[in-house]
Amino acid sequence: MSRLFTEHGINTMSVKNRFVRSATWEGRAGEDGAATADLTEMMTTLAEGGVGLIITSHAFVSPAGQATPRQLGIHDGALISGLQEMVSAVHAHDAKIVMQLAHAGIHANTELTGQAALAVSGTDDFPQGAVRVATVADIEALVSSFAQAAGKAQQAGFDGVELHSAHGYLLSQFLSPAYNRRDDDYGGSIGNRARIHLQIYRAIRAVVGKDYPILIKMNCADFIDNGLTGDDALTAATLFADEGFDAIEVSGGTILGGKLSPSRPKIATADQEAYFKEYAGRIKNATNVPVILVGGVRSFEVAQAVVADGTADFIAMSRPLIREPALVNRWQSGDRRRAACTSDNLCFKPGFAGSGVYCVTAEKETMKQSNAG
Repeated sequence: MSRLFTEHGINTMSVKNRFVRSATWEGRAGEDGAATADLTEMMTTLAEGGVGLIITSHAFVSPAGQATPRQLGIHDGALISGLQEMVSAVHAHDAKIVMQLAHAGIHANTELTGQAALAVSGTDDFPQGAVRVATVADIEALVSSFAQAAGKAQQAGFDGVELHSAHGYLLSQFLSPAYNRRDDDYGGSIGNRARIHLQIYRAIRAVVGKDYPILIKMNCADFIDNGLTGDDALTAATLFADEGFDAIEVSGGTILGGKLSPSRPKIATADQEAYFKEYAGRIKNATNVPVILVGGVRSFEVAQAVVADGTADFIAMSRPLIREPALVNRWQSGDRRRAACTSDNLCFKPGFAGSGVYCVTAEKETMKQSNAG
């Protein structure tokens, strides 16, 4: 049996295989951030499809941190009952589910929040008045918000929580010199830029206890001018592992884009896949915690090689599972053809149109075949 279909642990959580559904915005939550029947059905379909561990979309820990419409929230106790139903549905299919905790920071949607976006430091990139720079009191409040959100996730039955410190969201902004130009204890050295992460970890751990899995998703590099470098990311990852984080999910790049990123809009061949694997390998070699690799995996052979050679412990996918939620079951049944996802990114357009994220290309192909018949 392939190692991809063997169990592996993250703290006290045992995952039945090495496949992770990486967090993505689904656009299926309620306007207030509530878990809807539509979103629960999507999570259930992933669990039925064989995914061992599902990580929810970035759930905002405070109203000011919302990034997108119909984004999942974890800021209000009133949301817990809906989340409990979602968790129970996933558990019924022998899968685990982790809540990703997030704050968009300077990239918050001010039209949705009605508040100024919170910047790590001063910037000329946004209109005056649209942002305000975080004070130390704001940072203390953020630490508390993340800890309280983790407590709500635990109460709802989630198997763990993951901090979103990738792609230019708030915690990623603290790590990145492109965003973080502070001259206090939270700016300058990579140790200072990682300080809020360690404070949040300690605050969460005080709420959830020592046996509850706490993961972190982080950039291996920003791939933008003056962004987080691979060397600084490695230092930060070591700090996180030493502090006690139970797993590190390795991603890269920011929502600002940039030509420096190795990620690709089209992935046609095996050599274009797993584009962050060298960085993940460095982090795996430097730490003693499970590493989750996300980014461009489309073929079973690539996934198997990454786990077999010890580059990472888990393979995370997002877009392939939007098109084929049963991809893991297909591979496990012996059908090892590459994922059908064409990496065209069209799946997010219906999300912004209010219909939720889904594979537009698959829908078009189905309609074409129907018309041809």
